[in-house]
Amino acid sequence: MKHLLLRGAALTMGAILLTSAYYRIDSPSIMTQAARHFLASLTPEQQAKATFPFRSEERLNWHFIPRERKGLPLLDMTPPQRDLAHALLAAGLSQRGYIKAVTIMSLEDVLRILEKADPNYRNPEKYYFSVFGEPSDTGTWGFRVEGHHVSQNFTIVNGKVADTPSFFGANPAEVREGPRKGLRVLAAEEDLARDLLESLTADQKKVAIVSPEAYKDILTAASRKAALEGQPSGIAAEKMTKKQTELLMTLLAEYAHNVPDQLAQTRMDEIKKAGNNLYFAWAGVEQRGGPHYYRIQAPSFLVEYDDTQNNANHIHTVWRDFNGDFGLDLLSLHYRTSHQLAQK
Repeated sequence: MKHLLLRGAALTMGAILLTSAYYRIDSPSIMTQAARHFLASLTPEQQAKATFPFRSEERLNWHFIPRERKGLPLLDMTPPQRDLAHALLAAGLSQRGYIKAVTIMSLEDVLRILEKADPNYRNPEKYYFSVFGEPSDTGTWGFRVEGHHVSQNFTIVNGKVADTPSFFGANPAEVREGPRKGLRVLAAEEDLARDLLESLTADQKKVAIVSPEAYKDILTAASRKAALEGQPSGIAAEKMTKKQTELLMTLLAEYAHNVPDQLAQTRMDEIKKAGNNLYFAWAGVEQRGGPHYYRIQAPSFLVEYDDTQNNANHIHTVWRDFNGDFGLDLLSLHYRTSHQLAQK
């Protein structure tokens, strides 16, 4: 019995240490290591494609449509290089986020069959990896992983990380035929929002539903700086019941936890800081299967979602920071601090 108790205590302590070690993971350091390992595996020719000066305009040139991009695509890598590229992507995402990313990439195979498309057009290896500046724990650099329906942008400044714009999309939103029938990569993003909408009273919906027709796309599109005209619209969190607020928090947490815990906590802190100054707006039909859009707006960040294209079976989602996309707020603080130190 004593032996079993000691063994149980040891296992419990091991689990505690393992959990605490997991939460102590330093995301900037992991990103730096992953980027260095990836770049070290490349030939000089590949490095020329994959690397850019940090101040390059290319760093802000993001998108989420199937187009040619700068950077080094997976299709131009060897298998070991692809492994290291995926390690870099995984360094910027949580397990949840990484699974979404690679599953979205795999949907290119589904689209190729559905559309009878050219394999060079619908190709799950046409995702491009770009590193801006020199990876360093204490320096200023960044990286991007981007292709059709994936655009993950990371900026590291003095050991702090900005993780926006952060875009995930899914086409089809639901695979409705073939061996992968029933797959819904971004199911939670739709279902949790519907739970919130359905919880609203008729009077609350009059405020929350800002348009009977869904917008054709997310309103901020691929703009370099997120901006919406006018005051926030929709229903404010302060006008919701406790249960409805909990549903809103669950929906926001789904987006927040696409990135590692350390970065997710920063997003959750922004949610907490916003308090009741959160607005949920819906546009389009309420019934499942029809075109719809929603957004959640706070003073510092914005979540947008739309499902309107391809007979409302094509989702776009994004988390944006009004002042911190591409680390612009971190860079501004860094430059001001450096200038002040230089004057002393």
